[in-house]
Amino acid sequence: MSTDKDTLAAYAAKIDDYVRMTDEAPDDPQLAAFIGALPSGAHVLDLGCGPGWAAAQMAAAGLTVTATDAAPEMVDLASRSPGVTARVASFDDITEIDAYDGIWANFSLLHAPRDAMPRHLAALRRALKPGGLFHIGMKTGEGAHRDALCRHYTYYTDEELHDLLTDAGFTPFSSHTGTDKGLAGTMDPWITIAAHG
Repeated sequence: MSTDKDTLAAYAAKIDDYVRMTDEAPDDPQLAAFIGALPSGAHVLDLGCGPGWAAAQMAAAGLTVTATDAAPEMVDLASRSPGVTARVASFDDITEIDAYDGIWANFSLLHAPRDAMPRHLAALRRALKPGGLFHIGMKTGEGAHRDALCRHYTYYTDEELHDLLTDAGFTPFSSHTGTDKGLAGTMDPWITIAAHG
């Protein structure tokens, strides 16, 4: 997760709203596909796990889950789910080599500065076992700005994100797009991409 102080403060201040929003969200077909593509017991990283809704579902499905977030409040919640090992970590703290069968980076890397994204993706590619499964979710658009809650966002076009993934050594093989209301109350377009390492 990003270590931007205002972004972390916003999540800490809105943690109850965020937990309620994720609890009420419909089942995520991309998460189901991610889980279904991995063998039972596979080791996965939930990067920027938030309160741990995805990590909990992955663990319940028989995966071995490591969950990270830069917000201690989120890590505390995620660690309460059976089978989830959660720790406080920023994106730059991911230094493992060939450690994970899958990495779930769902709407977390959008808080990273643009100039840091190639570095973060390269580190995640190293942390993923060869042929492993990578999922990334990002809001789409251009530039960077802070939302009404003062969270920092960096936006990418579909083409930019595919190019970044390819440059980092990933092989994208499917993508989905949509528009949803987030914690700040705005309707935002997004893309998810699944790739192999």
